[in-house]
Amino acid sequence: MASINGVMYQAFHWYSTEDGTFWQQLAGQACQLADAGFTALWLPPAYKGISGAHDVGYGVYDLYDLGEFDQKGSIRTRYGSRDQYLAAIRAAQSAGLQVYADIVLNHRMGADHAERVQATPYDPNNRNQPIGEPREIKAWTHFTFPGRQKRYSEMEWHWWHFNAVDYNALDEQTQAVYLFEGKQFDENVDPEKGNFDYLMGCDLDMSSQEVRTALDEWGRWYLDTTGVDGFRFDAVKHVQSDFFLHWLDAMRRYRQQDLFAVGEYWSGVQSELSRFIEETQENLMLFDVNLHYNFSRASFGGKDYDLRRIFDGTLVREKPHLAVTLVSNHDSQPLQSLESPVDAWFVPLAYALILLRRDGYPCVFAADYDGASYTGINRDGEEQRIELPSHRWLIDRFLAARRRFAYGRQEDFFDSPNQLVWRRHGDSDHPGGLIVLLGNAEAFSRELSTGNPDMTYYDLTEHIADPVRTDAQGTATFACPAGSISVWVACPPEAVLDQDL
Repeated sequence: MASINGVMYQAFHWYSTEDGTFWQQLAGQACQLADAGFTALWLPPAYKGISGAHDVGYGVYDLYDLGEFDQKGSIRTRYGSRDQYLAAIRAAQSAGLQVYADIVLNHRMGADHAERVQATPYDPNNRNQPIGEPREIKAWTHFTFPGRQKRYSEMEWHWWHFNAVDYNALDEQTQAVYLFEGKQFDENVDPEKGNFDYLMGCDLDMSSQEVRTALDEWGRWYLDTTGVDGFRFDAVKHVQSDFFLHWLDAMRRYRQQDLFAVGEYWSGVQSELSRFIEETQENLMLFDVNLHYNFSRASFGGKDYDLRRIFDGTLVREKPHLAVTLVSNHDSQPLQSLESPVDAWFVPLAYALILLRRDGYPCVFAADYDGASYTGINRDGEEQRIELPSHRWLIDRFLAARRRFAYGRQEDFFDSPNQLVWRRHGDSDHPGGLIVLLGNAEAFSRELSTGNPDMTYYDLTEHIADPVRTDAQGTATFACPAGSISVWVACPPEAVLDQDL
């Protein structure tokens, strides 16, 4: 599903610029990103959200408005106009990059009119437990999209296209999830809270044939309009799993192309990810959430964390061909609801673990690559300034090493709680391979047999200044600084980074 040695770039974070220049900036960066070694871009949701030009894209209002219509207080989206979005896609693809669209199919927000409907209130923390009798509620569920005036689609959305909301305009005090009369929560979703079908806004009824037909029609329009190469599905744990089998099959047959697909099933319960993979018949990859959590724990555990456990309970260990490996993303970054940051000192080590190993399809996060500076509200309700450093210098070197040396058999030496060592043996087209040492405690060294006699190795990170030469048997001693990493290749760093070689 992903190209050999391919690397995805998540081109945005939650606090990316909202001045409408994002698409233009991305178009200008496309060639540079491709030259660095990225092979695909994951772009943010491109359609109009409830907050108009300020919406990150996950509070979906109108899937057909890509920054073209005066709706929710703006014509453009947070990222720019429809024309700029399409131009950014073309620029990326012309640079040799695939483009993955972020698709939010779980909910709608910001309806144009309220409707009265019979509904039963359920406990928000246990969706199997009613907390009252059926009653009439007033729900914001009628979407007419007046700014678009039925261009591209004449469909209006009503309460019967959804199964639940969490707001009743007739009773603003009761905290409940209101299940509409004649509806049920979708099955084959995450079991958290009894049934985690409902997430937010107006929850789409995926058992409705009218809803499925509308999403099929939109999907064909979107593919025709944008020409994207694949999808990142948001919040798949809240959507009945069989929907993705149907929708992806319909889109792949329409395009006559094996469109890439990855789902965001944000759960640390590995058995639930496995269940979803089985129910979707391995038709889409998943982000390796537990790997991210392990990175976060390792970063704050320091020398007390046993590095030999870094892949315990991860998707990349159980089903490597379906794992999109990541260090962080827009939901896990500081000040977000799923905040679980990876401390800065460990970020390069984590990227080495996803970029320089054999398994998984790695994804690099924009806030790790370029750094980020932003202000938001923390969990105590206070305004907080966040400064995330850029790790581009090292990530670029890892990308270059991946492209030129990360081939062949992988040999692990995971025999110390504070040290990880592995070797990629290379192949006939990529001789020399690479050797990686990383640790979370004191400096260390390791004698290794490389199989390459009288060969000079250099630390690509330049943490170790002096090169190492193997003896007549191909053996040498390689070093790693304290709480850091070294990456040894049979080529000087400046030559590795030379794009013309």
